[in-house]
Amino acid sequence: MTHLKTRLLAVAVSLASVSSVATPVFGAEEPPTWAYPVNPPDFKVRPEDGIPRRVPGSAATYTVTQLRDRFIAPVWHPGDHAPLPPIVAQGRKPNVFACGFCHRAEGTGGPENASLAGLPAAYIVQQMADYKSGARKTSVQKRNVDLMISLSKDITDDEVHAAAAYFSALKPRSNVRVVETATVPKTFVAGWFLAAADSGEKEPIGQRIIEVPEDL
Repeated sequence: MTHLKTRLLAVAVSLASVSSVATPVFGAEEPPTWAYPVNPPDFKVRPEDGIPRRVPGSAATYTVTQLRDRFIAPVWHPGDHAPLPPIVAQGRKPNVFACGFCHRAEGTGGPENASLAGLPAAYIVQQMADYKSGARKTSVQKRNVDLMISLSKDITDDEVHAAAAYFSALKPRSNVRVVETATVPKTFVAGWFLAAADSGEKEPIGQRIIEVPEDL
């Protein structure tokens, strides 16, 4: 079944085309912005319009406000996975967000978050311990990593193990389509990930790998 929220388009450059359009970035002092998109200072979130959002093949509906609520993990296709543990479904207020908000009920994550489906439970538990101890950090200012570090201080061992058991039991699924091309849609930062501009404009891909949501 195709899942609207998790289908991604990854566009990679072919080696034959880079020489004429490439802009070197590998020696840059700062991490490349295309690999680590950060919301600009004037970024504005989409306002609530009261229109329920749907995806194909699902009877579920969510408003923009609900989809933005970190204590709600949208469940579009409940028949595709086991019931979500409370920590995955709604987290625990005020500081422990729903694991499924970022990593999705299916465990597939998104363009800005990791896929957890099928990972060993012990690995997931260890990553949370590393966030808590400070062993796992990031050199790039990323809001999602900051949130993981923050919630790791308050989440309990039982909650971590419940989430790890849930995600590890999920079947990994492919949600990326790779296309080799010399040009890609012009993109903009749409909330910690890149999205294709509505203008339909194209630009050279250069030495980049552009990953944007295909259907959101």
